[in-house]
Amino acid sequence: MKSSKETALTVQTETNSSDMSRRSFFKRATVAGAAGFVAAGGLFTLASALSKPETSTSADNDHDRDDSKKRDRDILVAAEIAEALAVTTYSNIITIAPFFTRLESDDQGYLMAARQEEMSHYLLEQSVTDEFTPFTSFFYPFNMFTDAQTTLNTLVTLEDAFIAAYLVGVRNFSTPKLRVTAARIMGIESDHRTLARVVGPGVATQDGGPIEAITGIQGVAESVDPPNNNGYERTLCWTKIEQAVEALLPFVDMNAAKAAGFDTSKSYPFEPFKPVLPSPLGEFISFKGC
Repeated sequence: MKSSKETALTVQTETNSSDMSRRSFFKRATVAGAAGFVAAGGLFTLASALSKPETSTSADNDHDRDDSKKRDRDILVAAEIAEALAVTTYSNIITIAPFFTRLESDDQGYLMAARQEEMSHYLLEQSVTDEFTPFTSFFYPFNMFTDAQTTLNTLVTLEDAFIAAYLVGVRNFSTPKLRVTAARIMGIESDHRTLARVVGPGVATQDGGPIEAITGIQGVAESVDPPNNNGYERTLCWTKIEQAVEALLPFVDMNAAKAAGFDTSKSYPFEPFKPVLPSPLGEFISFKGC
């Protein structure tokens, strides 16, 4: 039974369209009820960063500002969908993946904390767009939540994509405040990628462990030793948010899921909740981060 708060946050599930394109990915972002609640104090300033240009020299700049605001919104909508996908992924690992129950407590703790953090990211972005994610159920590869290797490969693939997508935001957002916010979220996604690789050797023998190599978005099996194997975050050479959209299509669209070899017999719903972050020192607080 959901609490009243959970019920208020429930997003009406849409059927994943079979003719969805990169363009319609953004067009389907519509409000599914009253605006969601604000996740933490001071988030109204994030909305103002999107709606109010930082500089205004003449009327000739209006068109450029409109283009910038549209680009900002497109990035934010894509980020909302990514965060909803992340929450759904972590939630189902925790609740239905058999290997989760046999992990060490600190590895379980990482997965549970990541779920809270991704939900916080979603609500932060939703407070800007004033719209719920247009996609509220997701497809995954076969055996996603029953085979630990598949789970970790997919999880690292998603975190790779999230890192690169937020770096697109760092590159293309129109204001310093939004760029810094994107960088702050990207850093957490990087934590998640590393910690997902930490989990591999802790997978129990009966679940196919220890897992010593994990394949991410680049399709290369990489040793989990060391788990922090990046000197610099990987941009995947993405410069536009449409490239991130392309990577996410199999998770949200039935035709793309089939083409990618995903299991389309079942989709998993996004179930929002009010997050509790592991430490108040790591909360959003404000653009200044202080």
